[in-house]
Amino acid sequence: MQDQDADALQARGEASDATMIVGGQRKGGRHRLFQVYAAGNFIEATPDTPYFQIGEHKYGKPSLDRVVSIDTPMKDALKAAMVSMDSTLRSNLSVGMPLDLSVIREGALDFAVQRRIEADDADFAAVSNRWSQALRDAFQALPDVTAG
Repeated sequence: MQDQDADALQARGEASDATMIVGGQRKGGRHRLFQVYAAGNFIEATPDTPYFQIGEHKYGKPSLDRVVSIDTPMKDALKAAMVSMDSTLRSNLSVGMPLDLSVIREGALDFAVQRRIEADDADFAAVSNRWSQALRDAFQALPDVTAG
């Protein structure tokens, strides 16, 4: 299909390729998470790389790298996802609401959480405001640096 439609799409400044995250489990199996690239190759999440992020990495990924591990409790992973998206929203004008959040717990074979986060979401605003204040407080607590 890409060969058939590539020229027409390219002429309009569009593309038909995509990178996606695919995750879940088969009944009786373990959770698995994959990032599938446009070329068709993929990588699987491991204890060393327990999450994937699609899109702009430079804004939200640093906070994930600092707080998320294979042992991170779900309640903390959800906060980390919100902090990461908040950082991206603040720094990249091409990213905007709404955000979609889904959680599938091991063995459930159904969504435990399936939620759309709109611009007026109270939980998201609370996390954003507290994170901003915590960063300002942490910055003020840093030691002074001498000029030479």
